[in-house]
Amino acid sequence: MSRYRPPQKPGAKYITLEGERTLKAELHQLWKVERPQVTASVSEAAAMGDRSENADYIYGKRRLREIDRRVRYLSKRLDEVTVVTQAPDDPSRIFFGAYVTLENESGENNRYRLVGPDEIDPKKGYISIDSPMAKALLGKSADNDIALQTPEGSREFYIVSVEYEP
Repeated sequence: MSRYRPPQKPGAKYITLEGERTLKAELHQLWKVERPQVTASVSEAAAMGDRSENADYIYGKRRLREIDRRVRYLSKRLDEVTVVTQAPDDPSRIFFGAYVTLENESGENNRYRLVGPDEIDPKKGYISIDSPMAKALLGKSADNDIALQTPEGSREFYIVSVEYEP
């Protein structure tokens, strides 16, 4: 058995203004708040002597590696994404950042927002622009139907409304 993992397809390079703020806040929290605290606790643990059996030192060093890895990822990701701040020219059609209300076959309405892969939040109804549902919705407008292939079979949805935040 090998450890080979096929490379992942790169996600969309778009992000909303809200998503950019969230990533920048996380980067600030990790770099300016958490990392100095963990560094201080690791240096205190190192001063206590034997590092090979010092759990505070070992776990602190592990946490520093995790923080550094996430900081590198966030810095790189923030440099390569494009922040989408304005609605498209045709706000009646579905594009990145749209709030879409869908009605399923049983008549239930669900509201989704198409966002970048870094902003996915199922509780808020934020779905990735790279997801099968979002790909089926792109370019459509209100009063259209879409068919989506799911593990349970094909499902039909009716697009009730399309909105963009001001």
